[in-house]
Amino acid sequence: MSQTPLNFPLFAYPRQAEFNRVLPKSKIYDHGKPSRAVRDGFVAQINQIVWQYKLAPETINLPSRPGVPEIEIFSLELKTAEVSEDVLRCIDKAIPLPIFYNLSFEGRIKTVAAYKRPSDADASRWVVDAYFAGPWLPADGESSALPVALDMAGLYEQMLRRLMPTPARSGETLKSHVERLSQLQSKQNEYTKLEARLLKEKQFNRKVEMNTQLRTLKTEIETLAR
Repeated sequence: MSQTPLNFPLFAYPRQAEFNRVLPKSKIYDHGKPSRAVRDGFVAQINQIVWQYKLAPETINLPSRPGVPEIEIFSLELKTAEVSEDVLRCIDKAIPLPIFYNLSFEGRIKTVAAYKRPSDADASRWVVDAYFAGPWLPADGESSALPVALDMAGLYEQMLRRLMPTPARSGETLKSHVERLSQLQSKQNEYTKLEARLLKEKQFNRKVEMNTQLRTLKTEIETLAR
């Protein structure tokens, strides 16, 4: 998951959007077709899944748009402090709608969501892109109203951007923003691995080469982060 943003408040969802249905893991298994390892992750990490809210035209009076007919809010009561991204991807694969997850553990809540959209090649297939996560917050802490939007797509974009660690550039689309942050995460991971290799390297000429690569990566990271 991407780095967490600063000062992310929990959203206060309207009462008329409450759904509050327990979602059996077996239903996810039927549609998500998880591997044995992912099933084990569900068992070890999640106590209960509740379909908590449905943000839809009939519940919040915003028109739907292609790719965002409605937005689901799932509450995941965890057994551990973290949940595997593979587990979340299985749920996202099983339910072809945008989903925000409120993870709860020991009196704290964290919001996680992936950029999720119909495939450009086949609108019946959904693409689950990078995941973004807010920080752990007190369960009884402050919350903020949903962003003001003209339609479901605009609401989804604003909600998801609130989870992103780097703000959008002027005129940057949501898809381009996600792609840039994915590249940024990849470069940061590459930098960390190369830095670790440099510490173990004994040959002087290889150290010089690695330092040059690190400087190049640092420049690329700074450019992507702006």
